[in-house]
Amino acid sequence: MRSIFISDIHLGTRGCNATALLEFLREVQTDKLYLVGDIVDLWSMRRSFYWPQEHNNVVRTILGKAKHGTEVIFVPGNHDEDFREFTGSVFGNLRVERDCLHVTAKGERLLVLHGDEFDSVVKCSPWLAKLGSHAYDFSIEMNRHFNKIRRAFGYPYWSLSGYLKHKVKNAVSYISSFEQAVAHEARRRGLDGVVCGHIHRPEISRIADVLYCNDGDWVESCSALVEDRNGRLSIWNWNEIRDSLVAAVPEAGALGEAA
Repeated sequence: MRSIFISDIHLGTRGCNATALLEFLREVQTDKLYLVGDIVDLWSMRRSFYWPQEHNNVVRTILGKAKHGTEVIFVPGNHDEDFREFTGSVFGNLRVERDCLHVTAKGERLLVLHGDEFDSVVKCSPWLAKLGSHAYDFSIEMNRHFNKIRRAFGYPYWSLSGYLKHKVKNAVSYISSFEQAVAHEARRRGLDGVVCGHIHRPEISRIADVLYCNDGDWVESCSALVEDRNGRLSIWNWNEIRDSLVAAVPEAGALGEAA
């Protein structure tokens, strides 16, 4: 790949799907890797320290990619905002930016930022944002237990938080307002589009004349925004890709036996 954008990993929380992320990082090669905020969840770690070996392996894998030629750009989010004090710092092939410009192979100029500065709750009511973070963590924990039961009966994964976001009127309105706000910022800067994270909702769409891209998260959707060598952008859902590959293996074996 030419470029890959990932965000909202939330290392340091039990909701982080580090196993899927490690699979993804080990399978893909890219010239540029953008870490679009909330990579490490310092909010959660201040409440209760949690850092298993898999989370350490994610960091080591990213640093390993940087060591072997991948340009890594880290744009901190609100959950890892402490790293913003290192804005402008360069550590080998890794640099820290408050936001940055990415130019695709097609020449499209995209603003890359986490997006929390356009979240009215985070901006105006930090205490409410942290309360919302607690509620989200709770829904993820409940979801984890609920889906163990679903798997036992052969049912696929179902997201409680995703259901609430898409069904509750205020949540839908909030998401739409956020998307409009970040698109407006890209337009204000005279750019063609924007890449962000923050709301954990992977999407590529047009908002008027602006290309809006959200790379999703690695708590539930396990998604990334990917740019190929021709400058085409797409959302990769790693769980779906992995399942399709696993499903294809028996078929390939059967074909081999038939031959």
